[in-house]
Amino acid sequence: MKAICIDEPGKVTIRDIEMPVRKKGEALLKVLYGGICGSDLGSYRGTFAYFSYPRIPGHEFAAEIVEIDENDQGLKPGMVVTCNPYFNCGHCYSCKRGLVNACMDNQTMGCQRDGAFCEYITMPLERIYDGKGLSPKVLAAIEPFCISYHGVQRAGIHPGDKVLVIGGGTIGVLAANAAKALGGEVYLCDIPQAKEKLERSQKTFGFAGTILNEGAESLEKAVREITGAQDINGTVSGYGFDVCIEAVGLPATFQACIDCAAFGGKVVLIGVGKKSLDFNFTLIQKKELNVFGSRNSKKKDFLELIDLVKEGRVDLEKIVTNVYDFKDAAQAFEDFSTRGGGMLKVGIDFTGI
Repeated sequence: MKAICIDEPGKVTIRDIEMPVRKKGEALLKVLYGGICGSDLGSYRGTFAYFSYPRIPGHEFAAEIVEIDENDQGLKPGMVVTCNPYFNCGHCYSCKRGLVNACMDNQTMGCQRDGAFCEYITMPLERIYDGKGLSPKVLAAIEPFCISYHGVQRAGIHPGDKVLVIGGGTIGVLAANAAKALGGEVYLCDIPQAKEKLERSQKTFGFAGTILNEGAESLEKAVREITGAQDINGTVSGYGFDVCIEAVGLPATFQACIDCAAFGGKVVLIGVGKKSLDFNFTLIQKKELNVFGSRNSKKKDFLELIDLVKEGRVDLEKIVTNVYDFKDAAQAFEDFSTRGGGMLKVGIDFTGI
Protein backbone atom coordinates (compact mmCIF):
# COMPACT_ATOMS: atom_id res chain seq x y z
CA MET A 1 0.00 0.00 0.00
CA LYS A 2 0.97 3.67 -0.29
CA ALA A 3 2.04 5.87 2.61
CA ILE A 4 3.12 9.48 3.07
CA CYS A 5 6.48 9.82 4.80
CA ILE A 6 8.52 12.73 6.16
CA ASP A 7 12.04 11.48 5.43
CA GLU A 8 13.84 14.51 6.85
CA PRO A 9 13.03 18.18 7.45
CA GLY A 10 11.57 19.62 4.26
CA LYS A 11 11.27 16.30 2.44
CA VAL A 12 7.98 14.41 1.95
CA THR A 13 7.71 11.31 -0.21
CA ILE A 14 5.11 8.66 -1.00
CA ARG A 15 6.38 5.16 -0.23
CA ASP A 16 5.21 1.62 -0.84
CA ILE A 17 4.94 -0.23 2.47
CA GLU A 18 3.48 -3.53 3.70
CA MET A 19 -0.21 -3.81 4.52
CA PRO A 20 -0.83 -3.92 8.29
CA VAL A 21 -1.86 -7.25 9.81
CA ARG A 22 -4.87 -7.06 12.11
CA LYS A 23 -4.43 -8.62 15.55
CA LYS A 24 -7.07 -9.79 18.01
CA GLY A 25 -8.79 -6.78 19.53
CA GLU A 26 -8.00 -4.57 16.55
CA ALA A 27 -9.88 -3.38 13.49
CA LEU A 28 -8.58 -2.85 9.97
CA LEU A 29 -9.43 0.65 8.78
CA LYS A 30 -9.28 2.29 5.36
CA VAL A 31 -8.22 5.91 5.80
CA LEU A 32 -10.54 8.37 4.05
CA TYR A 33 -9.39 11.79 5.12
CA GLY A 34 -6.59 13.33 7.16
CA GLY A 35 -5.65 16.72 8.51
CA ILE A 36 -2.16 18.22 8.69
CA CYS A 37 -1.63 19.23 12.29
CA GLY A 38 0.62 22.00 13.55
CA SER A 39 2.86 19.28 14.96
CA ASP A 40 3.01 17.63 11.51
CA LEU A 41 4.03 20.99 10.10
CA GLY A 42 6.63 21.38 12.84
CA SER A 43 7.96 17.92 12.00
CA TYR A 44 8.22 18.94 8.35
CA ARG A 45 10.12 22.07 9.38
CA GLY A 46 12.30 20.24 11.93
CA THR A 47 11.01 22.27 14.88
CA PHE A 48 8.68 19.81 16.63
CA ALA A 49 9.92 18.49 19.98
CA TYR A 50 8.48 14.95 19.83
CA PHE A 51 9.60 13.58 16.47
CA SER A 52 12.25 11.40 14.85
CA TYR A 53 12.90 10.71 11.14
CA PRO A 54 11.82 9.04 8.95
CA ARG A 55 8.20 8.90 10.08
CA ILE A 56 4.71 8.48 8.63
CA PRO A 57 2.81 11.53 9.98
CA GLY A 58 -0.85 11.97 10.78
CA HIS A 59 -3.05 11.68 13.84
CA GLU A 60 -6.09 13.64 12.66
CA PHE A 61 -8.13 11.30 10.48
CA ALA A 62 -11.38 9.63 9.56
CA ALA A 63 -11.57 6.06 8.30
CA GLU A 64 -13.97 3.32 7.27
CA ILE A 65 -14.03 0.02 9.16
CA VAL A 66 -13.02 -2.80 6.79
CA GLU A 67 -12.60 -5.74 9.18
CA ILE A 68 -13.61 -6.02 12.84
CA ASP A 69 -14.60 -8.72 15.30
CA GLU A 70 -17.91 -8.69 17.11
CA ASN A 71 -17.76 -6.15 19.91
CA ASP A 72 -19.85 -4.46 22.59
CA GLN A 73 -19.26 -0.95 21.15
CA GLY A 74 -21.61 -1.42 18.21
CA LEU A 75 -18.77 -0.98 15.70
CA LYS A 76 -19.33 -2.72 12.36
CA PRO A 77 -17.75 -2.92 8.89
CA GLY A 78 -18.66 0.05 6.72
CA MET A 79 -18.97 2.51 9.58
CA VAL A 80 -17.04 5.79 9.26
CA VAL A 81 -15.13 6.50 12.46
CA THR A 82 -12.42 8.59 14.05
CA CYS A 83 -9.85 7.45 16.59
CA ASN A 84 -7.90 8.40 19.67
CA PRO A 85 -4.25 8.50 18.47
CA TYR A 86 -2.49 8.76 21.86
CA PHE A 87 -1.09 5.40 22.97
CA ASN A 88 -0.55 5.39 26.73
CA CYS A 89 1.49 2.68 28.47
CA GLY A 90 -1.17 1.76 31.04
CA HIS A 91 1.20 1.19 33.97
CA CYS A 92 3.06 4.44 34.72
CA TYR A 93 2.13 6.72 37.65
CA SER A 94 -0.05 8.93 35.43
CA CYS A 95 -1.93 6.03 33.85
CA LYS A 96 -2.59 4.42 37.23
CA ARG A 97 -4.26 7.66 38.35
CA GLY A 98 -6.41 7.82 35.21
CA LEU A 99 -4.37 10.62 33.62
CA VAL A 100 -3.86 8.61 30.44
CA ASN A 101 -3.48 11.77 28.34
CA ALA A 102 -0.38 12.63 30.39
CA CYS A 103 1.20 9.16 30.20
CA MET A 104 4.89 9.34 31.07
CA ASP A 105 5.67 7.15 28.05
CA ASN A 106 2.99 8.45 25.67
CA GLN A 107 3.33 7.61 21.98
CA THR A 108 1.22 9.74 19.67
CA MET A 109 0.61 8.51 16.12
CA GLY A 110 2.70 10.46 13.65
CA CYS A 111 5.09 11.59 16.37
CA GLN A 112 6.65 8.86 18.52
CA ARG A 113 5.18 6.12 16.29
CA ASP A 114 4.04 5.97 12.67
CA GLY A 115 0.80 7.76 11.94
CA ALA A 116 -2.31 7.38 9.83
CA PHE A 117 -1.26 8.94 6.53
CA CYS A 118 -1.43 5.70 4.58
CA GLU A 119 -4.09 3.64 2.85
CA TYR A 120 -4.83 1.25 5.71
CA ILE A 121 -4.13 1.16 9.43
CA THR A 122 -5.05 -1.07 12.35
CA MET A 123 -6.40 0.33 15.62
CA PRO A 124 -7.40 -1.18 18.98
CA LEU A 125 -11.18 -1.32 19.31
CA GLU A 126 -11.21 0.85 22.45
CA ARG A 127 -9.64 3.72 20.50
CA ILE A 128 -12.28 3.76 17.73
CA TYR A 129 -15.28 6.09 18.00
CA ASP A 130 -18.47 6.02 15.95
CA GLY A 131 -18.66 9.12 13.75
CA LYS A 132 -22.47 9.16 14.05
CA GLY A 133 -22.94 10.08 10.41
CA LEU A 134 -20.55 13.04 10.34
CA SER A 135 -18.60 13.43 7.09
CA PRO A 136 -14.98 12.24 6.92
CA LYS A 137 -13.83 15.84 6.51
CA VAL A 138 -15.55 16.86 9.74
CA LEU A 139 -14.52 13.73 11.64
CA ALA A 140 -10.86 14.35 10.82
CA ALA A 141 -11.16 17.69 12.65
CA ILE A 142 -12.51 16.15 15.86
CA GLU A 143 -9.04 15.30 17.21
CA PRO A 144 -7.62 18.86 17.01
CA PHE A 145 -10.89 20.14 18.47
CA CYS A 146 -10.35 17.72 21.36
CA ILE A 147 -6.86 19.14 21.98
CA SER A 148 -8.30 22.65 22.23
CA TYR A 149 -11.39 21.63 24.17
CA HIS A 150 -9.34 19.74 26.77
CA GLY A 151 -7.18 22.81 27.39
CA VAL A 152 -10.13 25.16 27.61
CA GLN A 153 -11.85 22.81 30.06
CA ARG A 154 -8.81 23.02 32.33
CA ALA A 155 -9.31 26.78 32.63
CA GLY A 156 -12.81 26.42 34.04
CA ILE A 157 -14.17 29.29 31.97
CA HIS A 158 -17.32 30.99 33.29
CA PRO A 159 -19.87 32.98 31.25
CA GLY A 160 -18.63 36.54 30.83
CA ASP A 161 -14.95 35.74 31.37
CA LYS A 162 -12.67 37.74 29.08
CA VAL A 163 -10.56 35.17 27.23
CA LEU A 164 -7.44 35.81 25.14
CA VAL A 165 -6.32 33.09 22.74
CA ILE A 166 -2.85 33.69 21.32
CA GLY A 167 -2.39 31.77 18.07
CA GLY A 168 -4.68 31.99 15.06
CA GLY A 169 -3.93 28.51 13.73
CA THR A 170 -6.32 25.58 13.90
CA ILE A 171 -5.75 24.80 17.58
CA GLY A 172 -6.12 28.46 18.55
CA VAL A 173 -9.29 28.95 16.53
CA LEU A 174 -10.79 25.76 17.92
CA ALA A 175 -9.84 26.82 21.46
CA ALA A 176 -11.56 30.13 20.80
CA ASN A 177 -14.67 28.28 19.63
CA ALA A 178 -14.64 26.07 22.70
CA ALA A 179 -14.23 29.07 25.02
CA LYS A 180 -17.04 30.89 23.22
CA ALA A 181 -19.31 27.86 23.59
CA LEU A 182 -18.72 28.03 27.35
CA GLY A 183 -19.81 31.67 27.44
CA GLY A 184 -16.44 33.39 27.27
CA GLU A 185 -15.92 36.80 25.67
CA VAL A 186 -13.18 35.65 23.32
CA TYR A 187 -10.44 37.62 21.56
CA LEU A 188 -8.16 35.87 19.06
CA CYS A 189 -4.61 37.20 18.68
CA ASP A 190 -1.80 36.65 16.18
CA ILE A 191 1.04 38.45 14.41
CA PRO A 192 0.65 40.71 11.32
CA GLN A 193 1.71 37.90 8.96
CA ALA A 194 -1.44 36.04 9.99
CA LYS A 195 -3.77 39.00 9.50
CA GLU A 196 -5.68 37.28 6.69
CA LYS A 197 -6.20 34.20 8.84
CA LEU A 198 -7.44 36.31 11.75
CA GLU A 199 -9.88 38.20 9.55
CA ARG A 200 -11.22 34.98 8.05
CA SER A 201 -11.68 33.40 11.49
CA GLN A 202 -13.45 36.47 12.82
CA LYS A 203 -15.79 36.60 9.83
CA THR A 204 -16.51 32.88 10.05
CA PHE A 205 -16.95 32.41 13.79
CA GLY A 206 -17.82 35.85 15.15
CA PHE A 207 -15.57 36.17 18.20
CA ALA A 208 -15.75 39.25 20.43
CA GLY A 209 -12.76 40.60 18.53
CA THR A 210 -9.24 40.04 17.21
CA ILE A 211 -5.90 41.52 18.20
CA LEU A 212 -2.99 42.07 15.86
CA ASN A 213 0.15 41.55 17.94
CA GLU A 214 2.77 43.95 16.57
CA GLY A 215 4.89 43.79 19.71
CA ALA A 216 4.67 44.16 23.48
CA GLU A 217 3.57 47.79 23.31
CA SER A 218 0.70 47.15 20.88
CA LEU A 219 -0.44 44.14 22.88
CA GLU A 220 -0.39 46.12 26.11
CA LYS A 221 -2.48 48.84 24.46
CA ALA A 222 -5.04 46.28 23.28
CA VAL A 223 -5.27 44.75 26.75
CA ARG A 224 -5.79 48.21 28.22
CA GLU A 225 -8.55 49.03 25.74
CA ILE A 226 -10.38 45.72 26.07
CA THR A 227 -10.09 45.09 29.80
CA GLY A 228 -9.41 48.59 31.11
CA ALA A 229 -11.28 51.05 33.28
CA GLN A 230 -10.69 54.65 34.34
CA ASP A 231 -9.43 55.29 37.85
CA ILE A 232 -10.36 58.38 39.87
CA ASN A 233 -7.67 60.38 38.08
CA GLY A 234 -9.04 59.49 34.66
CA THR A 235 -6.15 57.16 33.83
CA VAL A 236 -7.11 54.03 31.91
CA SER A 237 -5.52 50.86 33.27
CA GLY A 238 -5.89 47.36 31.91
CA TYR A 239 -7.05 44.75 34.38
CA GLY A 240 -5.98 41.93 32.08
CA PHE A 241 -7.76 38.86 30.76
CA ASP A 242 -9.40 36.35 33.06
CA VAL A 243 -8.03 33.50 30.94
CA CYS A 244 -5.10 33.48 28.51
CA ILE A 245 -4.60 30.46 26.25
CA GLU A 246 -1.26 29.88 24.51
CA ALA A 247 -1.68 27.97 21.25
CA VAL A 248 1.62 28.65 19.46
CA GLY A 249 4.48 27.06 21.40
CA LEU A 250 6.96 29.96 21.47
CA PRO A 251 8.63 31.61 24.48
CA ALA A 252 7.36 35.04 23.43
CA THR A 253 3.74 33.92 23.25
CA PHE A 254 3.87 32.22 26.64
CA GLN A 255 5.39 35.38 28.10
CA ALA A 256 2.63 37.38 26.45
CA CYS A 257 0.01 35.22 28.16
CA ILE A 258 1.66 35.79 31.55
CA ASP A 259 1.79 39.53 30.89
CA CYS A 260 -1.80 39.80 29.60
CA ALA A 261 -3.42 37.79 32.40
CA ALA A 262 -5.27 39.60 35.14
CA PHE A 263 -4.27 39.30 38.77
CA GLY A 264 -5.77 35.99 39.90
CA GLY A 265 -6.15 34.96 36.26
CA LYS A 266 -5.51 31.67 34.51
CA VAL A 267 -2.97 30.72 31.83
CA VAL A 268 -3.29 27.53 29.79
CA LEU A 269 -0.37 26.24 27.72
CA ILE A 270 -1.48 24.11 24.75
CA GLY A 271 1.29 24.97 22.27
CA VAL A 272 4.37 22.74 21.99
CA GLY A 273 7.86 24.10 21.30
CA LYS A 274 11.56 23.37 21.72
CA LYS A 275 12.89 26.72 22.97
CA SER A 276 13.49 27.87 26.54
CA LEU A 277 12.12 31.00 28.18
CA ASP A 278 14.08 33.16 30.63
CA PHE A 279 11.57 35.28 32.53
CA ASN A 280 10.83 36.77 35.93
CA PHE A 281 8.80 33.94 37.45
CA THR A 282 7.91 36.14 40.43
CA LEU A 283 5.22 37.63 38.20
CA ILE A 284 3.30 34.36 38.65
CA GLN A 285 3.50 34.84 42.42
CA LYS A 286 2.73 38.55 42.27
CA LYS A 287 -0.41 38.04 40.19
CA GLU A 288 -1.27 34.76 41.93
CA LEU A 289 -1.75 33.19 38.52
CA ASN A 290 -3.05 29.70 37.93
CA VAL A 291 -0.88 28.16 35.20
CA PHE A 292 -2.07 24.93 33.55
CA GLY A 293 -0.37 22.64 31.10
CA SER A 294 -2.65 20.78 28.71
CA ARG A 295 -1.57 17.64 26.92
CA ASN A 296 -3.55 15.55 24.45
CA SER A 297 -7.15 14.73 25.36
CA LYS A 298 -9.31 11.93 26.72
CA LYS A 299 -12.01 9.60 25.44
CA LYS A 300 -14.69 11.77 27.03
CA ASP A 301 -13.48 14.75 24.97
CA PHE A 302 -13.93 12.79 21.72
CA LEU A 303 -17.38 11.54 22.67
CA GLU A 304 -18.61 14.93 23.88
CA LEU A 305 -17.37 16.77 20.81
CA ILE A 306 -18.76 14.29 18.30
CA ASP A 307 -22.15 14.91 19.91
CA LEU A 308 -21.62 18.69 20.07
CA VAL A 309 -20.74 18.88 16.37
CA LYS A 310 -23.56 16.47 15.48
CA GLU A 311 -25.96 18.86 17.25
CA GLY A 312 -24.71 21.70 15.02
CA ARG A 313 -23.27 23.82 17.84
CA VAL A 314 -19.92 24.18 16.03
CA ASP A 315 -19.46 23.96 12.26
CA LEU A 316 -16.12 22.16 11.96
CA GLU A 317 -16.29 22.05 8.16
CA LYS A 318 -15.53 25.79 8.17
CA ILE A 319 -12.16 25.04 9.77
CA VAL A 320 -10.97 23.24 6.61
CA THR A 321 -9.72 25.87 4.16
CA ASN A 322 -7.56 23.79 1.80
CA VAL A 323 -7.81 20.20 0.54
CA TYR A 324 -5.15 18.26 -1.40
CA ASP A 325 -5.24 14.87 -3.06
CA PHE A 326 -3.10 12.13 -1.50
CA LYS A 327 -0.65 12.18 -4.42
CA ASP A 328 -0.05 15.90 -3.81
CA ALA A 329 0.96 15.49 -0.17
CA ALA A 330 4.44 16.96 -0.69
CA GLN A 331 2.90 20.07 -2.22
CA ALA A 332 0.42 20.30 0.66
CA PHE A 333 3.21 20.38 3.24
CA GLU A 334 5.29 22.84 1.23
CA ASP A 335 2.37 25.20 0.67
CA PHE A 336 1.31 25.06 4.31
CA SER A 337 4.87 25.76 5.41
CA THR A 338 5.69 28.58 2.99
CA ARG A 339 2.38 30.36 2.49
CA GLY A 340 0.18 29.20 5.30
CA GLY A 341 -0.74 32.70 6.44
CA GLY A 342 -4.16 32.34 4.85
CA MET A 343 -4.61 28.63 5.57
CA LEU A 344 -6.32 27.25 8.64
CA LYS A 345 -6.82 23.50 8.38
CA VAL A 346 -5.19 21.68 5.47
CA GLY A 347 -6.79 18.37 4.61
CA ILE A 348 -5.63 15.39 2.58
CA ASP A 349 -8.16 13.30 0.67
CA PHE A 350 -7.25 9.60 0.63
CA THR A 351 -10.33 8.39 -1.25
CA GLY A 352 -8.77 8.60 -4.69
CA ILE A 353 -5.91 6.17 -4.07
